[in-house]
Amino acid sequence: MRDRQTYPVAEIFESLQGEGYNTGKEVVFLRFGGCNLKCPWCDTPHEISDTLDEEAIVARVAAFRPKALILTGGEPFIQEGLEGLVARFKEFGYWIGVETNGVRSPPEELRRRIDYMAVSPKALYAQLYDDERMVRQADEVRIVVDGEVRAFCDDMRNRIEAPRYFLSPCERGGVFNVEETVRLLGELNRGRRGGKWLLSLQTHKLAGFR
Repeated sequence: MRDRQTYPVAEIFESLQGEGYNTGKEVVFLRFGGCNLKCPWCDTPHEISDTLDEEAIVARVAAFRPKALILTGGEPFIQEGLEGLVARFKEFGYWIGVETNGVRSPPEELRRRIDYMAVSPKALYAQLYDDERMVRQADEVRIVVDGEVRAFCDDMRNRIEAPRYFLSPCERGGVFNVEETVRLLGELNRGRRGGKWLLSLQTHKLAGFR
């Protein structure tokens, strides 16, 4: 008898999507523990609080009302056995979203089961975005303005095909660099008639929900 696949889980909770194209969507967040990057401004708790098998995760998610699940982290695509877990939720009719840093692309079988993929490349780790391994196609790209990211934005736009591109202010010590982000937005959109970069705010923080 083979061992059951287990997953490092930081938390599972119901909320509204607070940023990007799906802002306001009622979802369940499955936050995995562990990440392949270590951004100094990261505000996401992804320490492992539980090690759960597939049955336990399904039971916890099913206890919430929404039939929409967002896999986040940490980093979902470093989790072994993710294909099986996603396939199980698709059997139950779930809409599946994934939030990833885009360093590692998913296997094609897994990608076909994902309904919406948001990629948030990190300029701090620009050297890790290798064309052979990185995500090259997504439903949206969100870049955090955590410094001088103009060239990185141009590079990612050329390398990741997506219908939507967003800039997000970076939060440090409870302060968002909104003005810096808006100014960069204007620079990136100068002369564009279509396909403009958009602003993505962390509305869940502004509104006081998770």
